[in-house]
Amino acid sequence: MSEIQLGNIWKNRLQSTFESEAMGSLKAFLRKEKDQGKVILPHSSLWFNALNTTAPDDVKVVILGQDPYPTPGHAHGLCFSVLPEVKPIPKSLINIYKELQDDLGIVNHSGHLQSWAEQGVLLLNSVLTVESGQANSHQGKGWEVFTDAIINELNNQSRPIAFVLWGAYAQKKGAIIDTKRHFVIRSPHPSPLSAYRGFFGSKPFSQINQFLRQQDLQEIDWHIKD
Repeated sequence: MSEIQLGNIWKNRLQSTFESEAMGSLKAFLRKEKDQGKVILPHSSLWFNALNTTAPDDVKVVILGQDPYPTPGHAHGLCFSVLPEVKPIPKSLINIYKELQDDLGIVNHSGHLQSWAEQGVLLLNSVLTVESGQANSHQGKGWEVFTDAIINELNNQSRPIAFVLWGAYAQKKGAIIDTKRHFVIRSPHPSPLSAYRGFFGSKPFSQINQFLRQQDLQEIDWHIKD
């Protein structure tokens, strides 16, 4: 895990959280998992990919996920995103793309969302690691404290940000967001179990771009190059 790196801007803003008891417990847990030969996903160099790609002052949009894909070769540190070679695309992302096509007429074939992150979309999972093949296995180990601090840092910024909260888990985690200052989109999760309960037809992408126009900010280009 020697390749773990977080850029200085985020590191400085989250310094007190890094020094917290929760993060100490998390580090001990991850070290023990590694020592026991368990495979942790994504690779340690990608744990902070979302933060390293989208600096705090560049964040226009936050899409909040739960935890990484537990399938080797899928997760790379951005929620809902997979590495370019992954086929088929995960079902939740397929539904996100269906809604994107219905909303803005955009058709994407690659599930690699890095270009969204590079435009200011913070694709943040609540939990940043998972044991290979064991979904949700690193929940409750300390990552939630860390990602709560990220949300709190962004919530306290004076400039408005669009927060996208898909599903009950994200909505509970985003309860601290000041809706008078920020633009918050809430809908059911895009998973096959819930997408038809109100995710489809919610048109989040056009809403986000309308919000950005109102803030005199560059819209997000939601096209993904294959």
